[in-house]
Amino acid sequence: MLTLGEAAALALGRVPTAAPAGARAGLRPRAPGRSGAPHRTGAPVRRDSIEAGTFEEQFFAVPAKGETDRLLRMARTALDTGRRLKRAVRTQGHVLSPAEAALTGMTAAAVRVFEEICTLARLNAGRVFPSYNRLAEATALGRATVARALAALERAGFLVRQRRFKRVEGEGPRYAQTSNAYRPTAPQRLLRLLPRWMTPAPIPDDAAYRQTERAEQLEQMHRSLTCRELAETVVGGALGRVLAKLGAALDRRDMQPQCESQIQPQPLPDSISFTPIWRRASRPTRLA
Repeated sequence: MLTLGEAAALALGRVPTAAPAGARAGLRPRAPGRSGAPHRTGAPVRRDSIEAGTFEEQFFAVPAKGETDRLLRMARTALDTGRRLKRAVRTQGHVLSPAEAALTGMTAAAVRVFEEICTLARLNAGRVFPSYNRLAEATALGRATVARALAALERAGFLVRQRRFKRVEGEGPRYAQTSNAYRPTAPQRLLRLLPRWMTPAPIPDDAAYRQTERAEQLEQMHRSLTCRELAETVVGGALGRVLAKLGAALDRRDMQPQCESQIQPQPLPDSISFTPIWRRASRPTRLA
């Protein structure tokens, strides 16, 4: 049986198999998925992707006046600081901290890409979602260089990136990867490594006192609210309505009178009316 099976396998191996329809037509075959089967759209959706058009209103932020210029100056200063740290590592054997290692990853290409993202944020009211090809064309850099620059900016904290996918018109649920969404930010963990003039000025003492007083008043107000009112005030939205229903149930339960526990009942008073007869007889009679 083993010999017959090997002979059949050899015979079948010599038989030419039919080529796929796409290969016969001269088209590029689809890339196989993780299971080995071809993907339905030929473009699998990457991990941690969110559907385009469902989160942008909460993700994008309109930059304030002069904010993009300040972020760009911070990125250029971070590039110079990273170069000084690299020199200190080579000459003095300096050991880098995680924040310093993120600064050393900054490159001139990363600053150029960040400049284009800041420009798009200023012109489009914070809505930035260019493709890699668009960034490569605008910065005169290669696509791989743009990808490395975005990764360096994200590690340093200058950029928040969110992958997106979109629906493809056709029969059944079809999806394809689309351009990412970007939001330029100021890296809080790197502020102490930058020059002092680039760090924000501390707030005055009177403003700090007012903030503390306002926080205490807000906490007192929250303590005075019921569970339903607290959910409606703090959370809000659809989740707030659901939590408000649960809070209303808790409020009704708290308003109900509590039944006395019978596990540890209150002991009876030690009076003569409740004293056993044998104990009464053993007591001496008090003379008048």
